[in-house]
Amino acid sequence: MAPLNVWELDRDSWLRNCFPQWGTYLNEEIEETTVPAGKLKMWWLGCTGVWMKTENGTDLAVDFWAQRGGHSKKTLPAEERAGQQLTRMTGSVLRPTFLRVSPQVIDPFAVNKLDAHLSTHIHRDHLCPYTAAAAAKNTNAVFIGPKMSGDTWAEWGVPESRIVRMKPGDSYKLNDIEILAVESFDRTALITPPPEGDLRGKMPPDMDERAINYVIKTPGGTVYHSGDSHYCNYFSKHGKDHDIDVCFVSWGENGPGITDKVNSVDTLRVAWSLGAKVLIPIHWDLWACQQPDPAELKWLYNHNKHLYDFNLFMWKIGGMFTYPDDAAKGQYQYPKSEERFFEVEPNIPFLSFL
Repeated sequence: MAPLNVWELDRDSWLRNCFPQWGTYLNEEIEETTVPAGKLKMWWLGCTGVWMKTENGTDLAVDFWAQRGGHSKKTLPAEERAGQQLTRMTGSVLRPTFLRVSPQVIDPFAVNKLDAHLSTHIHRDHLCPYTAAAAAKNTNAVFIGPKMSGDTWAEWGVPESRIVRMKPGDSYKLNDIEILAVESFDRTALITPPPEGDLRGKMPPDMDERAINYVIKTPGGTVYHSGDSHYCNYFSKHGKDHDIDVCFVSWGENGPGITDKVNSVDTLRVAWSLGAKVLIPIHWDLWACQQPDPAELKWLYNHNKHLYDFNLFMWKIGGMFTYPDDAAKGQYQYPKSEERFFEVEPNIPFLSFL
């Protein structure tokens, strides 16, 4: 190995060699994983990004995203404030500081197989040009989302033949998976301008064009992905219409005047209304300005556990969840690789002086 020369290192080499932080570890784990019959394996990619793999090897990713947050503390000009949904909620002249606090755990350009690339809605932490580019170039994935997500992919150069625009009531069959579009309740999406930045053209905006939730039926269980939906009584209807095994809910903390995230009480109510068997909160990992305390959600769940028929599972970024095996585990623990320490080379002496 050539000796290291600091004069040959620069910012570009640092970015290439150190990001994503997990390298291709998760890519390799997903590719190498075989799913037993009657089970479903999923990985948390960060934000609301979830990768699913079925017993027949179908790979599906929802809200596959690989960008960073905005770090600017500058005052926004008025025309830009109109496009900032949290600014529109509060009237603030300052841009919210979206510090990303979770690592990038998967390399989108090292993904070699993906069958479906789904977007729940139009917000840019759920609709990503980099993952779209990787999926379009390196896989045969079909791109599925609401109308405006599909329009954005088309503007970015994704072929129309690979885009499926869905609205509530639509379904799409893919190998051993059936993808059902149901109503979204993401009221924040309604105050986010379309690309041209004008909300006055259609008032009120059409939610079904901007956001949808998904019921994803697989041989190993049925998953409900709520995108960034707020709490709504209509979750109860979705629960009556579908037998939900695992539901994902965007949980987070809201600042004064903000109603962007589902709080702890309503996160539990979503799972309760859906009649889900397992609740997995997501999105709470991402932004410092919205990050809640996991102890609060756990306390509320345990305090009201006599009411609930579902299990709460606290995931970690990059972690694998197997349904139904992990349903009652409560929380994820990263592998500690203890078994590897017992792969001993007999000719290597122990360091007895330690």
